[in-house]
Amino acid sequence: MVEFPPLRNDLLLRAARGEKTERAPVWIMRQAGRYLPEFRALRADHEFFEICRTPELATEITLQPIRRYSGLIDASIIFSDILVIPQAMGMEVLMNPGPSFPDPLNVPADVSKLRQNVDVEKELGYVFKAITQTRIGLKGEVPLIGFCGAPWTLFAYMIEGGGSKTFTKAKTWLFKYPEESKALLLQIADVCVDFLVGQVKAGAQLLQVFDSWAGELSPLDFSLFSLPTLKHISKSVREKLANQSIPEVPMTLFAKGANYALGELAKDSGYDVLGLDWCIEPSVARKIVDGKVALQGNMDPNVLYGGREAIESAVKRMCEEFKDGSGEVGAWIANLGHGITPGVDPEDVRWFFECIHKYSARKQ
Repeated sequence: MVEFPPLRNDLLLRAARGEKTERAPVWIMRQAGRYLPEFRALRADHEFFEICRTPELATEITLQPIRRYSGLIDASIIFSDILVIPQAMGMEVLMNPGPSFPDPLNVPADVSKLRQNVDVEKELGYVFKAITQTRIGLKGEVPLIGFCGAPWTLFAYMIEGGGSKTFTKAKTWLFKYPEESKALLLQIADVCVDFLVGQVKAGAQLLQVFDSWAGELSPLDFSLFSLPTLKHISKSVREKLANQSIPEVPMTLFAKGANYALGELAKDSGYDVLGLDWCIEPSVARKIVDGKVALQGNMDPNVLYGGREAIESAVKRMCEEFKDGSGEVGAWIANLGHGITPGVDPEDVRWFFECIHKYSARKQ
């Protein structure tokens, strides 16, 4: 086992465990990304998945926002992509500029083309190396988050062949081949489990599962097709870590658009933190989850284009909504309601972080 530098800022981990904190920890989804000029400079010389597969490059990009916003940001998230799992399962994925699959799954018989037993160490070891190198490079400044895509979201990409507005192909599978769909979803989930366990072993201190397309499912279909695999992941990751005598880490689920499922997810999904998109009021979400889990989110990322006054106003309102009756923030990780987009001014991101520090701080 690698000896990592001691952690100097555990605000994120305390909030994820449901503790009250002196202020809300803050980070943003896609924080190591195209809005940063230093990212664009490195990206100009390297293909997207080349960066993912080169631990030195992935480490450098993960550290970029930590350097730029040192003292303001409370977590790092490894630079990678949710689609490394379909790649590990034997599918070709290109990024130009969005993801595309030259040979998607068209009918259930195509599942036979997938790698049936995925050795995550062999196929995804580059992510584990990047995590270990990043933990060392962080020097204990903030915790490191590992992640994966949720089975339903990965399933949709693998069948649609990329992003989609209607998800007709993926949903055709659900309704026409329900049992075959459930089998493929579970097959993907098993790879997710091994991948997440490997990330913890490599040094990840919190795990997040991104179900980006959860909101494309009706409540019934979410409960039939997505939720069972999400529970399988949380339960199996904890069991595998325990069996290897590895301390478990907090787990976050971000099921974008599935606010209808918050109550059920809070009750028994097995996740410590639920991510919120911007389409639900924090006070409503807090009432629904009733203290059973911590929450993360949830400012609309496009507010970052509105100027400093709009950012400050939105942050102030969000912080008030997440505070309890005594004016304290507890069990809340400040974030956006989805990933940051490329055109945002990095200095407006700095202002967002500064406003979170100011308005979420515990009253003296």
